[in-house]
Amino acid sequence: MEHPGRIVVVSADIGAGHDRAADELAHRLRARGFAVDRLNLLHLLPHPVHRAVRETYRGVLHRLPWGYHALFRLTGSSQTAVRAIRALLRPFRRHLRRCIPPDTRAVVTTYPFANQLLGPLRRRGRLRVPVITYVTDFVVHPTWLAPGVDVYCAVRHAETHQASAADVTAVQPLVSRAFTRTGPEDRRRARQRFGLPAEGVLAVVAGSWGTGEVAATVAEVAAAGVRPVVVCGHNAALRHRLRGAGRHVLGWVDDMPALMRAVDVMVENAGGLTCQEALAAGLPVVTYRPIAGHGRANAAILARAGLSRWAATPQQLGPVLAAVIGTGPVAPSRDDVSQDPAGLVAEAARRAPPAGPAGTRRPLLDPVGDAVAVLAALLQSTGGLR
Repeated sequence: MEHPGRIVVVSADIGAGHDRAADELAHRLRARGFAVDRLNLLHLLPHPVHRAVRETYRGVLHRLPWGYHALFRLTGSSQTAVRAIRALLRPFRRHLRRCIPPDTRAVVTTYPFANQLLGPLRRRGRLRVPVITYVTDFVVHPTWLAPGVDVYCAVRHAETHQASAADVTAVQPLVSRAFTRTGPEDRRRARQRFGLPAEGVLAVVAGSWGTGEVAATVAEVAAAGVRPVVVCGHNAALRHRLRGAGRHVLGWVDDMPALMRAVDVMVENAGGLTCQEALAAGLPVVTYRPIAGHGRANAAILARAGLSRWAATPQQLGPVLAAVIGTGPVAPSRDDVSQDPAGLVAEAARRAPPAGPAGTRRPLLDPVGDAVAVLAALLQSTGGLR
């Protein structure tokens, strides 16, 4: 049976949240019969440059959080800064356009950097199919916004940055159904799997890179009388540093749904997709020591919406944890009113004509485009969202 069309999903392996959202969207679209191509935006760069971009972003988050916060605020309040990023990326647009097959019916992004390339292509008629973006955070920062993007999708409680002007469509979170909260027996088996005690267990998560003041958080959680399970992601140095003293310290966890069934509370510091997964699982969420930039912005939105508790100081942490643990599991966050983003994308794709060939105009020399794209990537990595 012929598929109803091809959809290209564009993400980037900066952190894991962008890719996990793209994975779930691709899974849902394939279940609807579409052919789906996954495109990692940074794989378009030469491998050494790709690595340099990721490591620069990681280094800024770890070593210069104040600089990251300042650039996040600058790009949030200055349209000129965002336009400068878009202008620097201009030579790289043709390269991306050539990666979109002629039979493509829609392009979806889960990474803001991609919008600054695809939006102008769409606006200038060089890309005939809809460009749709799924915002992976609770704040719709101006770095997500670009003229030409057809639809911005965000979860229901997301807020548009005060300096932004965009219509945002509320959608259900791109969270796997595996995060559905199950019964006591599944919870008991999950705790046995991770070697955890029967009650009073808390997960400390800090993204795939173990970013932020994780060591301080672990010490202060333990001082509050709660046993933490620390998820260090791919940060091997952090895992080695935190081992010992009877702690449960994990690296990268492939089965996060099982871990969320095993614990009573999640303490997080970024408010991204992992937070959306916990809310879908009915796991109480506490925000503590949020990372600079989007982490703090997400924390404020989550607290205002009543989706999480924000412990602003070490003195507040103990009482907040005691109150949250005492309540037990909460009702899972369900948003049956909002649209499934896969359905929205599928509807747009069925109406659209195919993208057609990229054209025969000779592009600028690839090394020039790549060099300019690197500069823009560095700006985006230190001033945008994870």
